[in-house]
Amino acid sequence: MLPTKDLLLLTVSFSTIFAGVLLPGFGAYFQPYPLHCMIVLLFVSFLSIDLSEIWKIIRHSSARVVVLLVLKLIVLPVAVFFLFRLFLPEYALAVLLLCGMSTAVMTPYFAQLLQANSALVFVMLVASSMLVPVTLPALVKVLLERIMDISFVEMMRLLCIVIFVPIVLARTTMSVAPALGAMLEKTKYPVSLLCFAVTNLGIFSQYSDFFRSDPTVILTATLVATGLAGLLFLAGILVSRKEFLDDQLAVIISLAMTNSVLVIVFSSRFFGPLEPTVAAMSSIPFFALIVPLRLFRAYRLKSAVPK
Repeated sequence: MLPTKDLLLLTVSFSTIFAGVLLPGFGAYFQPYPLHCMIVLLFVSFLSIDLSEIWKIIRHSSARVVVLLVLKLIVLPVAVFFLFRLFLPEYALAVLLLCGMSTAVMTPYFAQLLQANSALVFVMLVASSMLVPVTLPALVKVLLERIMDISFVEMMRLLCIVIFVPIVLARTTMSVAPALGAMLEKTKYPVSLLCFAVTNLGIFSQYSDFFRSDPTVILTATLVATGLAGLLFLAGILVSRKEFLDDQLAVIISLAMTNSVLVIVFSSRFFGPLEPTVAAMSSIPFFALIVPLRLFRAYRLKSAVPK
């Protein structure tokens, strides 16, 4: 049985996804705010992250982080690209973009919810976000001989707004007004649910007409996104099988939960409707991953108990 928080998270997430598609007029009110929601999410998540743990990872586990980044941004995207090109070639580019994108801004929240190593997830989030403006266009050019002219300056501007601004605000709040920070940290769960709801309503209402015009494509895109999430989930388990539970969960989250919002933004500029559609539908397995993650955590804990 899933915890009440997980069930409420799934209910809010899926209901707002369908509401965005079915009630685009209502969802249109929230279209300007997904970026703001990502900032708020990282702000409330970072309030409880121990800064010393982040520096500890940077000092003592940098080699492990580099290996995970290579796996996240190069090895896995190339592998899934050739896999899908063999069986579903029309979706090969879509999975390459989605798999090769940076770790999602929402991941520190999921890491804390699952008692994973939040500091490792945060390091992966920042490092992959800084590298993806270089790695993803390079993969597209090498594998498909197509130019994806992502502005490095624009990506860094988004990075500063979405990641560094909330980090500075969170640390400043905890330093200057720790009582306020502690109070805000207690509101993390309802605030996060609200941010998820607003983000889903804003994103899915933009594509409502397309979603309803071709249900077959939407169903296939959802299956593709779900299959990709499953592959990345299994890859995370395999590459971290010798890790402690909190570190293993952090690796799985960092690899399997990608920043689909950025994929939607940039793929809609450079490619056809299929790529942003797959990225948008990846929101379904993104939130649903809480179920296998919770089950895997329970399995690890149970297997660790002496019989």
